[in-house]
Amino acid sequence: MRSSLAPGIWFFRAFSRDSWFQGFILLLTFLIYTCYHMSRKPISIVKSRLHQNCSEQIKPINDTHSLNDTMWCSWAPFDKDNYKELLGAVDNAFLVAYAIGMFISGVFGERLPLRYYLSAGMLLSGLFTSLFGLGYFWNIHVLWYFVVIQVCNGLVQTTGWPSVVTCVGNWFGKGKRGLIMGIWNSHTSVGNILGSLIAGIWVNGQWGLSFVVPGIITATMGVITFLFLIEHPEDVDCTPPQHHGEPAENQDNPEDPGNSPYSIRESSLETVAKCSKEPCEEPAAISFFGALRIPGVVEFSLCLLFAKLVSYTFLYWLPLYIFNVAHFSAKEAGDLSTLFDAGGIIGGIMAGLISDYTNGRATTCCVMLILAAPMMFLYNHIGQDGITSSIVMLIICGGLVNGPYALITTAVSADLGTHKSLKGNAKALSTVTAIIDGTGSIGAALGPLLAGLISPTGWNNVFYMLISADILACLLLCRLVYKEILAWKVSLSRGSGSSMVLTHQR
Repeated sequence: MRSSLAPGIWFFRAFSRDSWFQGFILLLTFLIYTCYHMSRKPISIVKSRLHQNCSEQIKPINDTHSLNDTMWCSWAPFDKDNYKELLGAVDNAFLVAYAIGMFISGVFGERLPLRYYLSAGMLLSGLFTSLFGLGYFWNIHVLWYFVVIQVCNGLVQTTGWPSVVTCVGNWFGKGKRGLIMGIWNSHTSVGNILGSLIAGIWVNGQWGLSFVVPGIITATMGVITFLFLIEHPEDVDCTPPQHHGEPAENQDNPEDPGNSPYSIRESSLETVAKCSKEPCEEPAAISFFGALRIPGVVEFSLCLLFAKLVSYTFLYWLPLYIFNVAHFSAKEAGDLSTLFDAGGIIGGIMAGLISDYTNGRATTCCVMLILAAPMMFLYNHIGQDGITSSIVMLIICGGLVNGPYALITTAVSADLGTHKSLKGNAKALSTVTAIIDGTGSIGAALGPLLAGLISPTGWNNVFYMLISADILACLLLCRLVYKEILAWKVSLSRGSGSSMVLTHQR
């Protein structure tokens, strides 16, 4: 039956079927990591409820607090004068645990089935998110409970990023990976928005539900992941993507019948059938230090440390900066700060599109980081002169700051995890992703901490710190940018040489 149809018909059918599965995996992993970020957001919304000025509220008749106590409506232990330090401890408990756990998570992720690993991580993340909110209903007022919950949640949340990037990398080749992952990476902002909206429903009442509801949604998504996640295209007889592992002679001969999409699909199906009959040797999982030896991993990891330091400082401190400097209300400052995330979505898509077209991931990141430094300086000095300039510069800064961050954590991680030095062994993808994002998470924890220490000396000093970190991130990519420029020169010389040969033949 198959031989009676033209190869073009089979190509269309295979392409159509593969595209449907790729779209399904892209949507499923998008929803998965949206839930991860949604479950992280409630703490920033509920902070204002844990400590508030109670002078304008009516005290209950049976309340035992003194008449001069203006913190009677706050939630102990956050009702003391050192509440900022206590809330900071809760934040850092999550961020530090996340940064440490990320280095370990990738090692487990490439040795365990992704479907089981990701499902277990989402179920546990939903559990610990809900336990934080249950502290309200159980009337818990000890700091160690909330810190321990945050530490546990930070550790189990590390199962998410390496797993979803590995899964997407398994389904998509390098050709359009930057654009696809740039669009896909908007799940971070979508999750933040959903988390804010859901938490805001109950923040002024039973604030525990601000955590319990996202926790239940995350756990439910974990069950869906267990039922429907497909780790490899071969598991459903789809064509695997083209990575760096194919021999060069096959890649350079497009007229070879064995290189047609139909033949590639036939070859992959024959491999699956062969492995079902007799055991095939699985590629060995790469070690932590083996992943570090992959060219580019160290440079991009350190670059992300400083890039994420800048991004997370804006995430945690931008609303307060707008409130203090531009003198907007708290709600207006919060609304304006979301424009930075909106710019980040645009920047991530543009970075992926440009890097796909130029085949220069490091150069794209470096150019955006170079442009981000003067833009941050200008935003600090003239960005608050009017609402129009503030909106425009926030979107531009968001795109230039978050663009490289999004590109490194997605397309670059997937590229390095399937690097040609691995000779087709893609089992390093989870470990490489964990190393890169784990190093970046150190910057995510360090940036808000430094901003809190420096801000009392003036906001200008905070921006000087951010600009310095941005420049360091750019400098760390210089070697890789130089290599990409050399590769472009070689490609151009080959192209001009081929043109001269064709002209001579004519």
